[in-house]
This record gives sequence, structure tokens and C-alpha cells, in this order.
Amino acid sequence: MPKVQETILEIDLNALKHNFEYLKSKLKNNTKFLAVVKAFAYGNDANEIANYLQDLNIDYFAVAYANEGVALRQAGVTKPILVLHTLKVNFDILIENHLEPNLYNAKILNEFIAFSEARKENHYPIHIKFNTGLNRLGFWENDVDYIVSKLKATKAIKVKSLFSHLAASEDLNEEAFTNGQIGAFKTIAESFSGALGYQPMLHICNTSGVLNYPDAHFDMVRCGIGLYGYGNSEKESAHLKPIASLKTVISQIHHIEKGESVGYNRTYKSNTPSTKTATLPLGHADGISRIYGNGKGFVTINGKKAPIVGNVCMDMIMVNITDIDCKEGDEVVIFDGKTTTAETLAEHAGTISYELITSISQRVKRVIIK
Repeated sequence: MPKVQETILEIDLNALKHNFEYLKSKLKNNTKFLAVVKAFAYGNDANEIANYLQDLNIDYFAVAYANEGVALRQAGVTKPILVLHTLKVNFDILIENHLEPNLYNAKILNEFIAFSEARKENHYPIHIKFNTGLNRLGFWENDVDYIVSKLKATKAIKVKSLFSHLAASEDLNEEAFTNGQIGAFKTIAESFSGALGYQPMLHICNTSGVLNYPDAHFDMVRCGIGLYGYGNSEKESAHLKPIASLKTVISQIHHIEKGESVGYNRTYKSNTPSTKTATLPLGHADGISRIYGNGKGFVTINGKKAPIVGNVCMDMIMVNITDIDCKEGDEVVIFDGKTTTAETLAEHAGTISYELITSISQRVKRVIIK
């Protein structure tokens, strides 16, 4: 790679391929693979990643909202796209772009049926979500007869899949709860398919479900965080490769005398005769939140950790380089797959890798490595 001269997010498609192939190796040959590419593919680059996975012959994609699916269609993605959080206001662009809605309660089901009938749709593909314990979105088991009665009364829509979402599949201390969710979903699926008269696809497993509950893979699995290099456990993360590296450069070096302060609100004050700091061109507007300030976060410069000093600014952070041999213009690693992972950095600040990687601003330049 050429020398880093600004803040960039390197995205390694070779690592993405490795993760996809590793997760796929856990599945039976006839189990479909859905890639979750919501939130700009977890803060990376949804268009590049989806098109690359499409070339690898992935089966399905999922996004949170319809506009994310529209962007994928405009970027050339032709595979089926499930919209996980369907909203009535987006029905028109959803159908115009051949996106497949998740219908999760009576209100959204009836509204989409009416909309589809008005457009004279025939068997438009939809997905039905059931709540088995996450208590976020989804019908309940006792809604089965109601849903089936609505589906049998219209030809405008047809169920492509039934699905649910595991609440704690990464936590083996919650194995009994997860198995309870899986059992409840099986019961719902049997009741639903029996009453409906045909068998939609079934899916419940996320990345941790794929790795920890092989008997629950059913017809399809949904992987998000695993594709991007994190397995929710040290054991599984060892088999995966983080695809993103956030890097920047040193803009300026300062020598801070004892008693002098650094940054807003003077939250850092030097207590040594000479502290050396480096100012870096990224801040909370780029996704490095204020929680990483005042020593909770750190960066790596020439192989050594440099703690963040003072409050994170909107466009800059300052780090302590007193014991590091470096100069203005040197490369700085915030996280990568080798020196410090996003998971490690996030843990230092009391959060999770998901929050850190999905927060990387769109103004940070993406550099694709193929």
C-alpha cells in the first residue's frame, strides 16, 4: 500500500472472502447464506462489499431500511434483498426496487396487503418475523392463525420465509434460553406451514448462531459481524480476519510543559517537565467518540501504544507520544486486524466492536484492497 497521507479506512476484500468461506464451511451444502449489509455494511462500504459477495455467489442480502436496499440496487446488486425494518412510508420505493419486506405486526401486514392489492401485485415476496424472546420486532405464536387467514384471503403477496432472531447466541451461559427460542421457532414454523399449505424458508441463526448452534441452521443463515471479522468469542475470532483498518497520520507534535493542559475543558494537565503529544486528523465526527478520550482509547504509532489525552474533539484527537520515536507525517493505526482490533479498542472504552465500526463517518476515505 502507498504511504498513508490522510485518515483512511482500508477494506480488505481478501479478508472478506476468507470470512465468507469460513462461515460457509460450517453450513450444509443446501443451506443458503444471507449477508447482512445494513448500516453501510457495518461501517465499511456496502456497495463494494455487496457486489463482491454477489460475485462469490452469495444467496441473499439484508438491510435495515428500504433506502439502504435502493442504494444497493443502484450499485448493481441483483440478488434478493430483505428489508428487516419495513416502514409504510417506503412501500413504493420498496416495490419499485424489488426489495422484500419483513412484515412483523398486524398493522404493517394489513397496510402492505392493501398497498400491494392496489398495485395489482401477484405473489409479491414477503417475510414474516416472529418474536421468540428478543422482544424487539415480530408477531407472537398466537398470531399464526390470524396471519394465515390474511394470507389466504389475498393473492397479492406470498411468504418467502419465516424467521426469528436469537437474543444471546454468543453467550453459552444462555444456552437454555437460546434452545428455548429455537424450539419455539420450530413449533411456530410447523404450525404456520401446516396451516398455510406450503413451506417457506426458515432462518434464525446470526453469526454466533451459525458457530454455536449447527442444528438450527435450517434453510438459511444470516451473518453480519462474522463477515467483517469478529466472531463474538476469542476462539472463533481467531478463525476470522477483520476486514477494516482505520489509519491516519500525525499532523503536529507539541511539547507540553508541566502544568499546561491539552484540549477542551483542560481535562488533561501535564504533571511531568515535558510531555510530548501528537495531534491527529480525526475525531468524534469521524466515529471516534468522546468515550475514547482521557486515556480510555489509544492508537498505535511505530508499534507502540499512544493513549488519547484530553477530550476527543470533533475533528482531532491528541495522543501522548512522550516515549515514542516518531515525527510529523508518520502513520498512525487506530484499529486493524493485526496491531489492535476494533474489538480490543472498543473493550477499553466499555463498548463493543459493532458500535465502533458502524460509527466510522462517511467522510473518512474508503480504500479498497482486492
